[in-house]
Amino acid sequence: MRLKLFVFLLLLPACMIKGRTFHVANTVVSHDKNESVSVCKAIDALCADIGKVTGTHPEIKVGKAKGARIIIGTYGESKQISALVKKGVLKETDLKGHWESYVITVTKDKNPCLVIAGSDRRGTIYGIYEISKQIGVSPWYWWADVPVRHNENATVDYDYYISGEPSVKYRGVFINDEDWGLKPWASHNYEKELGDIGPRTYARVCELLLRLKGNMLAPAMHSCTGAFYSHPESKLVADSFGIIITTSHCEPLLLNNAAKSEWDSKRDGEWNYKTNKNTIIGKWEARLGEAARFENIYTLAMRGVHDEGMRGNLPMEERVRLIQQVIGDQREMIARHTGKSIADVPQIFVPYKETMDIYENGLCVPDDVTLVWVDDNYGYMKRVSDENEKKRGGRAGVYYHLSYLGAPHDYLWLNTTAPVLMYEELKKSYDSGADRYWLLNVGDIKPMEMGIQTFFDMAWNFSSFNIVNVNNHQAEMLAGIFGSKYKDEFQAVLDEYYRLAWIRKPEYMGFEYEWDDAAHTGLRDTDFSFGNYRDAQRRLADYEGLSNRVEMMARSLGDDNSTLKESFFQFIQYPVQAAYQMNRKFLMAQLNHELYSAGRYAEANWSARQTDMAYDSIRSLNGRYNGMLEGKWNGMMSVPPGFCALYHKKPNVAYTDGEEEKVPGDILEYDSEEKAGLKGCHVVDLAGYDRKTDEVNIIKGMGYDWQVVQLGRPGATPKEIKGQTVPAIEYIFPKVDRDFIDVIVYTVPFWPLHAKRGNAIGISVDGGEKSIYDNRFEEYSRRWKDQVMKNGAEHRVTFAVDKTRPYHTLSFFIGDSGQMIERVIIDWGGPEQSYIGPSGK
Repeated sequence: MRLKLFVFLLLLPACMIKGRTFHVANTVVSHDKNESVSVCKAIDALCADIGKVTGTHPEIKVGKAKGARIIIGTYGESKQISALVKKGVLKETDLKGHWESYVITVTKDKNPCLVIAGSDRRGTIYGIYEISKQIGVSPWYWWADVPVRHNENATVDYDYYISGEPSVKYRGVFINDEDWGLKPWASHNYEKELGDIGPRTYARVCELLLRLKGNMLAPAMHSCTGAFYSHPESKLVADSFGIIITTSHCEPLLLNNAAKSEWDSKRDGEWNYKTNKNTIIGKWEARLGEAARFENIYTLAMRGVHDEGMRGNLPMEERVRLIQQVIGDQREMIARHTGKSIADVPQIFVPYKETMDIYENGLCVPDDVTLVWVDDNYGYMKRVSDENEKKRGGRAGVYYHLSYLGAPHDYLWLNTTAPVLMYEELKKSYDSGADRYWLLNVGDIKPMEMGIQTFFDMAWNFSSFNIVNVNNHQAEMLAGIFGSKYKDEFQAVLDEYYRLAWIRKPEYMGFEYEWDDAAHTGLRDTDFSFGNYRDAQRRLADYEGLSNRVEMMARSLGDDNSTLKESFFQFIQYPVQAAYQMNRKFLMAQLNHELYSAGRYAEANWSARQTDMAYDSIRSLNGRYNGMLEGKWNGMMSVPPGFCALYHKKPNVAYTDGEEEKVPGDILEYDSEEKAGLKGCHVVDLAGYDRKTDEVNIIKGMGYDWQVVQLGRPGATPKEIKGQTVPAIEYIFPKVDRDFIDVIVYTVPFWPLHAKRGNAIGISVDGGEKSIYDNRFEEYSRRWKDQVMKNGAEHRVTFAVDKTRPYHTLSFFIGDSGQMIERVIIDWGGPEQSYIGPSGK
């Protein structure tokens, strides 16, 4: 008997498992005939993924199939799943009534099976793609060419796994400002027969979203692109994947008025509800007539054409009344076309730019509508729900930017939003009720891959993140692709890359504001110094070291005939090296101007050539990106000129004919340990504090020196500063030989949480009278522009001191909880402070 059993075990197919480990090769996949098209697409993709990994493509059978070893189904649709519930293999309470949840288990039968069961169609799809990820197929296998490693013995290990519901109900991307990447790539490369972004491109986007556990898409909508609904197949493709269509703040009821095919003022008249209501309603009725049968999230109210304010120049009271009427009319149309109770149809109101003013001046948004709060386009949330808004049935959401086109400056090129900043701003929003809808403006999708991954991982399971581990998230992601041995190196590279961009984004190195006054328009020299502070030299040295680091990492990857090097180039090498060359281009041009003015013409010639070389290097990097993989990404990568930027241009430099080139060695020599120009100043070590309360934390991953002090947590009740006797935190600084000192405090430029809050902190020296700093500003003011461009708000206050004291105490008090201090300088006669760079100036 034992011999027969031994022979039987030897003859078991490869799909059989030991214990709860399931081998995915040589298997049969079974699903019920009632499964949706979107689930069947994901099953096809899983089988293709198993084939890529193991070399054996599973057989798919519909209905209960003899020998099936992977059973996939949706609760309420699949008879097989119902049977497994009855047998006790699956618990009905883990599926019934849950939103986008799944269960994965390996049965305990003699011939065990892998079971993937979803609470609804997307829950099933997420479970399917979770298996793909577990066997080594990255969500970025196509969009960033992450190689799929062959493993004929690939396994998954499950006992009984319950995903639970996602942290955020609706999670998606907004493809925006696609003019310089996605549009030319699609129209001249990927969909050149169509000559536009169309169904083939959207199929790739939808698959990516599902693999990232997203569920909604706001399609590209610039006038250079054919409107989403102008290509009828696009909406069918999105629905076939199970993706919900949403629209931006300026596309009410799925209508893109930036596209001539949707709204042409010569044909349709002015986009003005007061004077042209019937035409506008006719457009909305037609759109709902073709789209209401699909899953949509409807944007209510209206703005002007594209991203403009309301037409008509109406007084505020009339604007409020008019938008109130618009919302009422829109809701009647939605209910009629969908045949549902209006409260059961997802709708959003986005108080963006001028619509925020209309909302705060009395607009009544129905309780079932989701309020989608926005950042200021530069990563800082303008406000979150107050105590009354937290009680809304429609809850709240977030519209957040990784890319932006507009004043005071575009940043459309590289992914440079620090993960910790993203987490901090989304956390304060989430804690205030923004758990219904998260939309991420991703520009052209590439090269925003890492920021997109972080955003979706947070949206799916926000509780798995905290202020510490979020800074490690992207390094861990890269280590999972390129090897765990590189994890520490990735962390060091990303910390430095984001730190340098925090100080100044590569797109901002021209130090200009376009669409501004003459004093700020046009390329100009940077505020970094080659003189007193030598922070220009340090910045160049830091970037060069970073660039060399990623170059060495790329060479160490070896040649394995996979796409590993191309993937590394896309994720990390291109952004780092392109950022370096952009900084080199502008800093060398500045040095050229300074040397030429000083009559050092040979050295000026050398720095001019360095500028030219940096400019050419960026073009070369773009050419490499567009040409790799036999031109797969041809047309995708450029330095987007945008509308509010000149950084893509080569700055003017001065050459002197007849002069040889000479390296300005005395200027370029730089000791990484030196802190030149700090006489009469003391840069406070933020980590060297005396904590007086438990409300203070050092947070790494933000700030000029890559750490900040946070005074309390956002959302806590504000404190009256004047009456406080115990500070939150204290610093000791040395004796000074003056009767007065200046304390310069740099804070992260947050907006107040809402109208009832501020940004106040208290400052005192040696227990004296407190100075209150409350960083208040208006959007598009000079103060706000300066702060978001520098990622910092500066406050300078003078204190009288007793110069006979052997040391002094600097104290900070909590006012509005959650404020972050990123640098403090004590100045008792040091050189003029102009720009806060990395050298501690």
